[in-house]
Amino acid sequence: MKFFIDTANIAEIREAASLGIIDGCTTNPTLLSREKGSYKDVLKEICAIIPGPVSAEVVSMDAEGMVREGKDLCKVADNIIIKVPCIREGVKALSMFKKEGIQTNATLCFSSMQGLLVAKAGATYVSPFVGRVDDVGNPGMDLIRELVQIYNNYSFGTQVIVASIRHPQHVYESALIGADVATIPFKVLEQLIKHPLTDSGVKSFLADWEKVTKK
Repeated sequence: MKFFIDTANIAEIREAASLGIIDGCTTNPTLLSREKGSYKDVLKEICAIIPGPVSAEVVSMDAEGMVREGKDLCKVADNIIIKVPCIREGVKALSMFKKEGIQTNATLCFSSMQGLLVAKAGATYVSPFVGRVDDVGNPGMDLIRELVQIYNNYSFGTQVIVASIRHPQHVYESALIGADVATIPFKVLEQLIKHPLTDSGVKSFLADWEKVTKK
């Protein structure tokens, strides 16, 4: 399973990258709005830190506008991936990007049928938002199971990015299901590393080692 970091914060991205386990990064207009400097400068810096795919989202609501924006974003760096919403015009844009050889991430996916359509349109990745599905009373991980099965049924090349991750359990279940990627907020990434038994074990070993050194 690949791990992407879901943030546009440079300090968080640098720290996550230092772990040696980050394969890519996902951003969106909200995340970029929180950072200082122009969004293109922020994206350029992220792309210099993360050698893998970095998702940048278009905001146009028509296919032609999405493609224009996407081509402009691709000039920022070679590893930019264009995020396109799972709407009717977005499906058109995905097909157009596919013909241009531009990699894409179909975002704001909330149903298996949306996932099926964007895969047929040629999306490189799809981002089902499990946390937001949970928020409206439905099990978000069911959507991941359905998409993984559908894509396996028909050998679609689209990779499933589990997005809107809220806690380590989402990452755990994604790995069991066989999702291709989990895009993880920095806070949750830190939670994955921690375990109270590890902390208590380290404390105990250090205390015992101190006794050894005093002999």
